[in-house]
Amino acid sequence: MALLSDDDISTALAVLPGWGIEDSMLVKEYVFPEGFMPAIAFVNRVADAAEAADHHPDIDIRWNTVRIAVVTHDQGGITEKDTALAAECDRLAVA
Repeated sequence: MALLSDDDISTALAVLPGWGIEDSMLVKEYVFPEGFMPAIAFVNRVADAAEAADHHPDIDIRWNTVRIAVVTHDQGGITEKDTALAAECDRLAVA
C-alpha cells in the first residue's frame, strides 16, 4: 500500500473531524463524559475492528479519554489503511 501524499492527507483530514497529524501519525482524542467504562467499551470495539482489518492502532487510555494514533509502520507513514481505520474509530465512538 502506497503512502498518501500531503494533499491526500489534507483531503482525508477534511472529512475526519478532530483528527490531526502528530509524529507522522493520524491522532485523535476521544472523551467519554460518562467515565471509564464507556471509554473501555470503545477501546474494545476499536480492538475488534483493528483485528478484523489486521491494522492495529496505538491506544492510550486515561480514565475517560482515549487517544488513538494510526500509522502504517511497514510503509513508514500514513496510508489509506490509516484513514479507513480513523473513520471506523469515529463510527465506533458513537456506537
